[in-house]
This record gives sequence, C-alpha cells and structure tokens, in this order.
Amino acid sequence: DDFDELVMSNSDVVLKNIAEDLRNRLPVEAMFNSERQAVQKIQQHPLPMIHVDAFLYDDDFVDSLCEEGKMSRSYCTECGSYKTASLEFISHSFSLMELKFLYQHVLPDLTGKVVVDVGSRLGAVLFAGYLYSSASQLYGVEMNADFCQLQEMMITKYQFIDRIKVVHADICTQASLLQKADVVVMNNVFEYFLDRQEQARAWDFIACNVRKSGSLLVTVPSLKESLSKLQTDIQLSQWVEEMQLNYDVYMEKDVDREALEQIHLYKIL
Repeated sequence: DDFDELVMSNSDVVLKNIAEDLRNRLPVEAMFNSERQAVQKIQQHPLPMIHVDAFLYDDDFVDSLCEEGKMSRSYCTECGSYKTASLEFISHSFSLMELKFLYQHVLPDLTGKVVVDVGSRLGAVLFAGYLYSSASQLYGVEMNADFCQLQEMMITKYQFIDRIKVVHADICTQASLLQKADVVVMNNVFEYFLDRQEQARAWDFIACNVRKSGSLLVTVPSLKESLSKLQTDIQLSQWVEEMQLNYDVYMEKDVDREALEQIHLYKIL
C-alpha cells in the first residue's frame, strides 16, 4: 500500500510538472488565436464566460491569479457600481482530480487496451492515461496544429513516446482508429469548435464508427445534452447503455462533485 501510494503521488507530481511546463508556454486563458471560432462562441455566450483550463489551473491557482489581478471570478453588472455577479467558467480539459476519478474509478483495468481522446488539446487525458493506467496505446486526435505541437513537446520531454501518439486530423477522417478503440473520451469536444451542422455530422460519424461491442465511451456533458440541440440520426437506446458511476468515492471537502457529475460513461451495445 505504501509503495502504491508513493507511485501514485509520483504520478501526480509528474502531471503537475507537465501543467507547469504548459502554463509557461500559453497565455492565461490557454487559448490560441487559431481558435477563433471557440473564442467567438465564448464571447457570444448570454452570460459573461471565461475559459480557465482546469488541468493548468486548480481553484487555489485561480485564487492566486485573482489576488495578483491577472484573473477575476466576477464581473460588474452595471459599470461603476457595486453590483457584481459570478463569471461562468468553462474548461476544455479535465482537472487532476477528474483525471484520477476517470482512470481510478470510472474506467476498468485498461491493460492491452486502446484509448482515443477526441480533441486531445493539451494532452491531459493522454498523459494521465500513461501514468495512471496500463493502456497499451493512447491516441490523441487534435485538429489544432498549435496544440499538437505542445503535446509532442511534452511527449518527448517526459518520454511518453512508447505509448502515446498524437494525430493531427479531423476526427471525421479517423474511422479505422475509432473502430479499434476500446475507450473513446470526449470532453466538451464539438460545441465550441464547430457550428451545429458540423457538430451533427461529427456525432453521426462517431456513432457510425464507435461500434465495438463492449467498448466504452466517456463524455462531458452527457450524450443526451450534447445531442439535444442537434439534428442527427442517432438512436441512443440502440447504440449505448449508460453505466452508473459512484460520484462519492472522494470524501475530501474540496472535491468538486458538480464537476465529477458531468462525467458520463457508456457501454457500446
């Protein structure tokens, strides 16, 4: 047990070091100019929203940035007055806690299994999969060349090259990869990066190719929520079965249960 605890804590330290390396290479909002559509969608949101990458910045880190005046948790609803409201935060990455929950409590033993992260962005799901699981191969599919380059830098620096591969591509060109996947992870993957017609096309492609019986699909938010505003041909009851998760495995006071409850697990029928 002591040895396991030491190994786990070492993995945590490696992930935190990766996060620090990435913070030093990114603006505070962790978005590139090449993500124009995502930036516009966040700006057009009915309530003020800010992108805070949960892998890079935990709550304590956000607090310290607020103290330094580099970030704010609230906005003025009436300029010049004391009327303020909380900003809505969005992240396209899992936090360290969410990654541990995913690999230690959501997914089964991944020995010999293939994991595909759709829209791998900074590579957090891949790096955590390398450190917290025995998955034989972890693939990240990412459309943005800037993020692919960042992931490649971390893979090389931390010597993850034997089990992690980043594919610079649109997921809709990766049918064979999806067909062989044992686990597919999709975290806030299309809504901010594609218009609704493109989202529907991408989801139809996923549903057509993630078909290996017994394979697993992890999504944030739920499939029902993601598909509710789209015109697709997907019949969820014929494609997947949602698996019940235990969101109470962490009893610490600072655990963000609301964030964990956004994670949904499905088994392919």
